[in-house]
Amino acid sequence: MLSRATVGFIGGGNMGEALIRGVLQAGIVPAERVVVFDVSRERMKHLQAAYGVVGAETLAACAQAARVLVLAVKPQNMAGVLNDLADCVAHRPLIISIAAGVPLRTMEDALPPGVPVVRVMPNTPALVLQGASALARGRHADDTHMEAALTLFRAVGIAHELDEKLLDAVTGLTGSGPAYVLHFVESLIDGGVLMGIPRPVARDLVVQTVLGTARMVQETGRHPSELKDMVTSPGGTTIHGLEVLEKRGVRGAVMGAVRAATERSKALGS
Repeated sequence: MLSRATVGFIGGGNMGEALIRGVLQAGIVPAERVVVFDVSRERMKHLQAAYGVVGAETLAACAQAARVLVLAVKPQNMAGVLNDLADCVAHRPLIISIAAGVPLRTMEDALPPGVPVVRVMPNTPALVLQGASALARGRHADDTHMEAALTLFRAVGIAHELDEKLLDAVTGLTGSGPAYVLHFVESLIDGGVLMGIPRPVARDLVVQTVLGTARMVQETGRHPSELKDMVTSPGGTTIHGLEVLEKRGVRGAVMGAVRAATERSKALGS
């Protein structure tokens, strides 16, 4: 579907720009087949200068030119965007939304009958092309539409299809997850500083430790507990540190954070 398609972007903010950069770097479509509209003219000029994409004068012009249309707008702006789109998507482009908390049914009801819609929950590491995205298809989106959407989001990380009912859980897990990881990273750095390591050195050591550990899990395919046991010798330093984490309930606290964020996502969506 993407081989000859023009991909449009309504919204050229941080996430929209990350997707554009990823799509172009992956060679999915050339810059001349990427059309962007943003209410900020300065933002439009930046994207055109940085990536050589085509700027659209109006939202309607962008939508009418696109076979695949990404709505990279804030949730509070979606109602207005959908209202404007209703009159300019008679050609039934694939609509992909990254607006958190806006259900598929809401978008489908606002658009002409038969328009295929895919809803995506990305996360902020997509800004450095290391994102984790979950996608849910609407009633009119078929396998070809979903494959096109997955291809776009795999250009900025990994992407999986899930039922829409699980997107709140994804929000609580990977949508909020970067904040949990950063909180832990910050705590590790402070621990190093507490023990006398200069902060810039502690930061460098911790960041590399987190990156390397994540890569070990990813590349070996081994269970995290198995890899953990590799550095946990009997009576050694690591087991004494892990004892403190267990006593203070770090595992349960993290699981509870995912639950709390998931429930909040459900409440906001309703």
